Amino acid sequence: MTLPCVEIQTADQPVHAVIWLHGLGADGNDFAPIIPHLVDRAWPPLRFVFPHAPVRPVTVNGGAAMRAWYDIAGVRIQDKQDETGLRTSIAAVEQLIAREVERGVPSHHIVLAGFSQGGAVVLAAGLRHAAPLAGVVALSTYLMLGEHLAAEGSQANAQLPIFMAHGSLDPVVPLALGSAARDALRARGHALAWHDYPMAHQVCMEEIADLRAWLGTHLFR
Repeated sequence: MTLPCVEIQTADQPVHAVIWLHGLGADGNDFAPIIPHLVDRAWPPLRFVFPHAPVRPVTVNGGAAMRAWYDIAGVRIQDKQDETGLRTSIAAVEQLIAREVERGVPSHHIVLAGFSQGGAVVLAAGLRHAAPLAGVVALSTYLMLGEHLAAEGSQANAQLPIFMAHGSLDPVVPLALGSAARDALRARGHALAWHDYPMAHQVCMEEIADLRAWLGTHLFR
């Protein structure tokens, strides 16, 4: 079953879409307020899809149940990756992509975007998706299951454009994790735009402006 979502269209009959995954403990409403600051009025009609992650226990938070794309076992988030949870979330993203295609949005007009946990999921999903995508936006995040990309990476997205941004003062996902993901993806041949900002685990207006410029180049090709 497709995940419940918040959906916002900038105009009728969109043929471009952004599927945007929130971070740990948030929900699909988290990034909806960004749209007026992000969208250029000159852009063609666009659908934003903000899915809600399932509610599940999160080990690092004492087993408390919250919306999460996968479990986190320890304070060092890169350790003990929840491969089962991540792959379940990748499958959920695949369903959302398929629904957009059924609604008339070709895969190469779809951008996957995500923040923190959501960013890790869209990176993993986009690199594996069988049909070409417009790009991936990965904010304040890191690369999971990168060791499997040689076997699982999609040839159709071998040069997938990627926008990565990170806070240099991030206490939740250290900048070093984002930088390591950047370097690994560039080594695989991806056209990766990297930005870092003097901020914590958050999004800033300069970042939104940089993302708007990138989307205008890659989403409407």
